[in-house]
Amino acid sequence: MGHALCVCSRGTVIIDNKRYLFIQKLGEGGFSYVDLVEGLHDGHFYALKRILCHEQQDREEAQREADMHRLFHHPNILRLVAYCLRERGTKHEAWLLLPFFKRGTLWNEIERLKDKGNFLTEEQILQLLLGICRGLEAIHARGYAHRDLKPTNILLGDEGQPVLMDLGSMNQACIHVEGSRQALALQDWAAQRCTISYRAPELFSVQSHCVIDERTDVWSLGCVLYAMMFGEGPYDMVFQKGDSVALAVQNQLSIPQSPSQLEALQPPASGQHTTQI
Repeated sequence: MGHALCVCSRGTVIIDNKRYLFIQKLGEGGFSYVDLVEGLHDGHFYALKRILCHEQQDREEAQREADMHRLFHHPNILRLVAYCLRERGTKHEAWLLLPFFKRGTLWNEIERLKDKGNFLTEEQILQLLLGICRGLEAIHARGYAHRDLKPTNILLGDEGQPVLMDLGSMNQACIHVEGSRQALALQDWAAQRCTISYRAPELFSVQSHCVIDERTDVWSLGCVLYAMMFGEGPYDMVFQKGDSVALAVQNQLSIPQSPSQLEALQPPASGQHTTQI
């Protein structure tokens, strides 16, 4: 459960016997909120993620997310500073104290450049891709898969290094599906936890007897690379138009013409040779 937490005067909280001052709200999701807080003991800024827990299962999932963070000490995976569970009457809130990244997410950077009519350079993309791959490699090496890799789940450090976050959808990398009931349960789980426009095709219609593994992250990685190159994910517009993403991922993707500085990242034309890496 973690250490006790109390809300004190003047908008401060105490976690692990350290006092943090509330600065402002950073964002919110369906069942979670993220606030910017300042550690009064060190003057550093942190992101405080508060997850609403209505049932025991919610508390277990929040604890599991904290446990996933604690598994890794890697420069490309977000670390956990502290965790605790706070009672609110008959309900609870799980609090995850995380480092704050002032540059925001990879998607923030893509949008910022797009507003100026620019794109990430080839060198930037390759450096980001390398860091993301290293983070995924560390996750896969521990027998897990991220399952919700997307530009909004990748933070950027002060030097531009990518840091994978939102580990709440992580689960075992290799899942042996045996039967229609298990297949439907996994499909329903993916519909709730894996962002639709970055979701691998095998998670849209899970077969009754199959193996789902870490290659779902490789699909999502390809979508992230596409977003870095063209300013939006390959199926973002499909989703925004209300068309079927499940159908779209089954069809061949049309690659648009990229800016001239990204020519090295384009797939080769028919008849051209490729260099094996």
